[in-house]
Amino acid sequence: MGDHTLCSSARPLVSVIIPAYNGAETLPACLSALQSQTLPPDQYEIIVVDDGSTDGTAEVARRFGVRVLSQLNAGPAAARNRGAIEARGELLCFTDADCAPAADWLACMATALVTPGVVGVKGVYRTRQKELVARFVQAEYEDRYERMQKLERIDFIDTYSAGYRRDVFLAAGGFDVSFPTASVEDQELSFRLAEAGHLLRFVPEAAVYHIHDRTTCEYIRRKFWIGYWKVRVMLEHPGKLLRDSHTPQMLKLQIVLAAVGALLLLAGPLNRWLGLTGLAAWAILVLSSLPFLVKLLRRDPPVALLAPFFIFVRAWALGLGLLTGTLAILIRRIKSQSAAKDGHSASGHRA
Repeated sequence: MGDHTLCSSARPLVSVIIPAYNGAETLPACLSALQSQTLPPDQYEIIVVDDGSTDGTAEVARRFGVRVLSQLNAGPAAARNRGAIEARGELLCFTDADCAPAADWLACMATALVTPGVVGVKGVYRTRQKELVARFVQAEYEDRYERMQKLERIDFIDTYSAGYRRDVFLAAGGFDVSFPTASVEDQELSFRLAEAGHLLRFVPEAAVYHIHDRTTCEYIRRKFWIGYWKVRVMLEHPGKLLRDSHTPQMLKLQIVLAAVGALLLLAGPLNRWLGLTGLAAWAILVLSSLPFLVKLLRRDPPVALLAPFFIFVRAWALGLGLLTGTLAILIRRIKSQSAAKDGHSASGHRA
């Protein structure tokens, strides 16, 4: 292995793993893109893990001649882990069934992964979509990529364009399968590896094309569930509550401002000044994104005009998800403690 160059005689075999649940519609574009990579075909394998699909996903994958592993539906974390266990490559690269990697994606990922000391890498999203919501989502990602590009090491790898050394991945136990859906299981693994001292790198050249949220409802739903599952990750990795390499600090302030503004507005009928302060909190929320809005105005003016609304909605959806996730954990703990007390009482009574 060279420092930054892959030589044909020393290039390691790469296993590309795609978890798929009812992905028959988008999988062909993904597999076509993967079979058109600049990396020589004999240097990588493609594994589709059919996670209990009911739409013929496995049959679609087999038509492309790739390895297909089938399992009962257990979620994307379990599907990725299954693929990693079965993989023959020294390097693991993950993408999703609704992603179409750029032609040099795999070469960029592999080159970064064979750099001495690096055990994990993260690529980027691109999109060809024209919908305003999708363009705003892409602008969000690009704003975060600009921040990550300045960092020597990161602690946040998303599975749409992720790579790991297989031995390190397996030694760490892979993804936490207790996350039942595609949520923040990739964040949790990233945090775990970073806290263990492993070097993770951002690779902006490694791009996959994605179908982003097309409607406001899709966007709200995704942000809500990110917030919901994020609570668990923060409990397991409390240090990341303060800072990670992906989440803007300003976003945390915006979530607080959205909540405080709502509470003050609810108190508005009792006190006019509280209501006005609530409106001011929401105004500050939007103003806090001014640098992002200015950049967006230069790149995509129509989206910039709608961005304040999306920023407000984002803060609300994430905040509501965080609140709901917190309440769900508290309720489970209360029930668990109550069951334990009942069991203890019953045991004492029998004695």
